[in-house]
This record gives sequence, C-alpha cells and structure tokens, in this order.
Amino acid sequence: MKSSILLITPPFTQLNTPYPATAYIKGFLNTKNISSFQCDLGIEVILEVFSKKGLTKVFEKINLENGPISENSKRINALRNQYIITIDPVIKFLQGKNPSLSYLICNNDFLPQASRFKDLEELDWAFGTMGIQDKAKHLATLYLEDLSDFIVECIDPHFGFSRYAEKLGRSANSFDELYDLLNGKLSFFDEILCANLSKKLEIIEPKMVAISVPFPGNLYSAFRCGQLIKKHFPNIKVAMGGGFANTELRSLTDNRVFDFFDFITLDDGELPFELLVSNLENSNFNEFKRTFLLENNTVVYKNNSKRSDYKQSEVGTPDYSNLLLDKYISVIEIANPMHKMWSDGRWNKLTMAHGCYWGNVLFVIFHWII
Repeated sequence: MKSSILLITPPFTQLNTPYPATAYIKGFLNTKNISSFQCDLGIEVILEVFSKKGLTKVFEKINLENGPISENSKRINALRNQYIITIDPVIKFLQGKNPSLSYLICNNDFLPQASRFKDLEELDWAFGTMGIQDKAKHLATLYLEDLSDFIVECIDPHFGFSRYAEKLGRSANSFDELYDLLNGKLSFFDEILCANLSKKLEIIEPKMVAISVPFPGNLYSAFRCGQLIKKHFPNIKVAMGGGFANTELRSLTDNRVFDFFDFITLDDGELPFELLVSNLENSNFNEFKRTFLLENNTVVYKNNSKRSDYKQSEVGTPDYSNLLLDKYISVIEIANPMHKMWSDGRWNKLTMAHGCYWGNVLFVIFHWII
C-alpha cells in the first residue's frame, strides 16, 4: 500500500460525508501519475470511540478520574451498560445498514435517555409527516449528543462531533494558547488519533503528508498530526493547506508553526502541491507557488514560480477511493427538515465554476450540493 503522498482530513469535519478537499487533490495527482492515499481521520476516530469497545474505555476512564460531575453525567454513568450494549446497532442504523432498527429505536425503552431527551414530547408534530426513519435518526442523534455531553464534561472539554478545540482555532492569530496545549499531555482523543495515524504511516511509508484544514475545528488536530510526524517520522515532510490557511494564515510570521509543518500553501492547491513534490524529488528545484516555509529560522513566503494555476478542465476528476464511504453516519440534529440536508444522507459538491472570469480575484468557486 506504499504511496508517495498521504492526504489527511484531521478530526473533525462531518459525520455524514467526507469533506472533498483530499479527493480533489488526489484526482489531480492521478493526472500527474503521483501515487497517493487519502483518509478521513475524523470519521475513523469517531467510529473507534463510539463503539462497544470505545465506550467501555470511556466509562473506565471516568472511574479513574474521581471528581464532581453533574446529575446528568451521573445518570449517563449509571446507564453505562445500556449505552455499551446499544451503541453498535445504533451506529449501524445511522450508517444505513439496519433500517428495521428504527421501530425499536422509536420505542421509548430501547435507547437510554438523558438531558437531550427532555423535550421529547414536542417531537410528534415534527415527525408526524416525516416518517419513522427520520424520527429514529433524530432520537439516535439525541442519544449520541448525550454521550457527547458526558465526554465533554468528564473526559475532554474540547470534543465536538464536527469540531475539536474550535475556540483555539478561532483565536489562531495568537498562537500561544494552542502552542501550550500542544506541548501538554495527550487527550483521550489525541491518543486514538495518534495511534491511527502511526499505523497508516508505517503501512503507507509516504514521502510527504498533506493535511487539509478547512475549518477552525480541524486546526488543533492538524497540529497534533504534524507533531507526531515530526517526532516519530522525521524523514516525512508535512504540508498544510485548506480554507483555514487561506483566510487566517496569509500573514503568518510565527516560526513556532514550523515545529509542526514544513510547508503551508495558500489558495488553489494543485500547482503549489505539484511543486512541493518536485522539490522533494530534486532539492535544487527551488520553485514554489504561494508557499510559506522556514529558512534560517525565519518564516518566508515563496511565490517564485512563473507558472499559472491549472484551469478547471486540467485538474482531473475528484477521486474518493480509500475513503470509508459506507461508514459515514447520517444524523438529524434539528427536527426542521430544512436543516437535515447538511447532516443526513450523502451529498457531494459539484463544481460548476472555478476562478475569476476577469482574472482579478484570487479564487471563486461555485458549488452545487447534490
């Protein structure tokens, strides 16, 4: 399974579908005959924690840390056996693998219930016309959110299903708080993330790892991934790009960031990434496109390539291979059907236009969600 490049989406982005950034880059690399492997570490970590084995570890951990907890968490802890017994079938149902479980879920005696179920009597109007499948998905989502509340209070205050340590990411213009946390003890989720990533690195043996950071909720985990690679796999180069870098790191000056990454690229990733690969293959190549790196312990921005970015017709077709497409989880967080398209079912972005017609704007991408 060896590949030149490992493409990573760090925890956490979406439960119901893969974020498409790595698929776009992998599709482009295919056109250049550059071998790559991609993974969504977010869904992999979620599935490991929210399993019979994972929840057993969660509840064992709470017993090791004696401290005051809320009445809600005490209730969840008291119902631990019911959570451990029900978690695997509930996850399979949310993956679309056991639709008949909806009838059992809609019976009030199947799922253990805590504070998220307190307004349950108000749901009848919402699901009267939507059907038993949607009602069961919503109840199963409340069940997962109860467990999330328990984890946040008792195990890891930074956890969130679609974000991790988002507050730190949003204040990334000041790196101090994030840097201090990264130099502290690994969290429960960090340990699982690092173990999963280490296994992949040992099997794939990439020359470079490219980490996509689309949102603030991915930033902390991206740094954890970079930290692991730098410490235990020092021969592997680490690059970071994505929406967060494009908007928040355009004036990067803190050289501590490069304790975790070798390169940070901005905007369209195809050409900058192709040039990074060329630099790895030839140390004298020294041509970059919109790339931050460290030279003489100083952050420098290199944009010395005279090549133009690729047109949409030249970047290839997104490639979703390697991703666990049948294991994503469809949830319904809010009863309002207008909101369910974001978290329920599978969807993909269809790029209808890319770039500015007049050539005056850095990037314009028009997506349809299908």
